[in-house]
Parts: sequence; C-alpha cells; structure tokens
Amino acid sequence: MSLKSYLKDTFVSHELDAQLDKIEKPVGSLGYDPWGFNADTNKLVLSLFSGVYNKYFRVQTDGIDNIPAKGPVLIVGNHSGQLPIDGTLIAYALASRKNEPRMPRAMIERFFPTVPFLGNLLNQIGAVLGDPVNCAKMLENQEAVIVFPEGIRGSGKLYKDRYQLKRFGNGFMHLAMQYNATVIPVGVVGCEETIPAIANIKPLAKILGVPYVPVTLPFILPAKVHLSFGKPMKFEGGDTTEEEVTRRVEQVKSVISDLIDQGLSERKRLF
Repeated sequence: MSLKSYLKDTFVSHELDAQLDKIEKPVGSLGYDPWGFNADTNKLVLSLFSGVYNKYFRVQTDGIDNIPAKGPVLIVGNHSGQLPIDGTLIAYALASRKNEPRMPRAMIERFFPTVPFLGNLLNQIGAVLGDPVNCAKMLENQEAVIVFPEGIRGSGKLYKDRYQLKRFGNGFMHLAMQYNATVIPVGVVGCEETIPAIANIKPLAKILGVPYVPVTLPFILPAKVHLSFGKPMKFEGGDTTEEEVTRRVEQVKSVISDLIDQGLSERKRLF
C-alpha cells in the first residue's frame, strides 16, 4: 500500500469518501488528469480541511444550489486575503453540498506554482494556472471554474481597502460568451479579516519576484466567513463590442458588490 493510500484510508471518512465519489472526474491509469488533479490527494486534503472549514472559519453559505449541477460554469467572486483561502472555501462548499456536488477548478496566480511543493499540491486538488487558454479548456471540458477578475489587485489589497472591489478584467466575460457558460456571482465576506495587511513592501516583492510582500501577522485569524452565491447569469455571444462586454462585466461586479453588502449586513461578529 502506498503512503498516499494509507493516509487516505486513515484520515478520510467513509461519508466524505462516498460524497466525493459522486463527483465525476476522469483520470488516467496513474490517477491524474491532464492538469494534475488526483482524486486521492483531493480526498485527503478535503478531509483535513473539513475542520478548518467548519470549525475554524465556521463557513456559512447562501445560494450554493444556484450553481448548476452540469455544464460549463464560471464562479466569479471578489478576491480577498493574501492567500487563496477564498477559492479553497468556495471549492469545499461546492464539493460538500448535499445535492449534486461538483469539484470546481480554481484559476491561481502565476507565482503560486513557483513555491516549492505548493504548486504540485494545488494542481492535485484541482487548481490550474490562471491562463485564458487553461480556463477555455476547462469550460470546453464542461467544468465549473472559480475565477477572481480582480487578480492580484484584489488578493493583495490592504486592510484599509477591504471590501472595495478593484477593477475587473474582461477576460472571464469573453470566455462566458464564447463557451455559453453560466456565470455565478459570489460575495465573499470574512477572508479580508483572516490575514489583514497594513502595508506592502514593494522593493522586497520586486527582489523576490512576487506580486507583493504584505506587512501582516504571521498567522491566519479565525474570522467567520460568509459565502453568498447569486442567481445564475447568462450572456449571449455573437458580434459584441468591447464596450458591451465591459458593461456586462460591470453588471456582474455590481451583483457581487450587492452580495458583499448582504453578507456584511448579516454578519453579527468578526470572529
């Protein structure tokens, strides 16, 4: 028995094992798909992460069933925190929902795969380098994909700018139109408080070749997280001007802003 199989048998409950077996993810003879996803690693990580999700961040979800059970989907949210905690929480929420669970793919920033061990681990649990070509292939493969159109503008924002949406790129809208993908907006509340940054050391970031080096606490705070999933949005393709594409992006951004406000108004406490 391999170490990975031993760890899976030891830590993954029968309930979670059966839950994740409901999700179709074709893999090759070695247990991997073309983008590095591995079912056993995914089960092990999600099993270990369940306590973090349920007890540390105490995640509350609204509208999770708005995400279609099949077909290409873009789950579009606000980016927050200095680490990809928000994407991981969204993925766990969808994989663990009772009815028709799905294992979404997350588009990650280019510098994460450069971190030793982290890149391979993220690939094995479903993350893919945030490139339009990769995203297009995922949608063509009928996947649900998590995207953050703010990019590093959102993940690296300072605490004083929390919940202020940065500029959205138009790329996700072009892909949604091209592949007839359903867009599900999601407002993430709580991750801004997990790793609050008061400054960014830009000279050091430049030397290290990373987008930012935040001045923050050396640990992750147990902020309560609220995920609000909006109603499905569809956008027709065809001959559309860039001005119209931008208008549609702003429409999605406005819905996400409303979902954030909803989460903030319903939040009783930070921790």
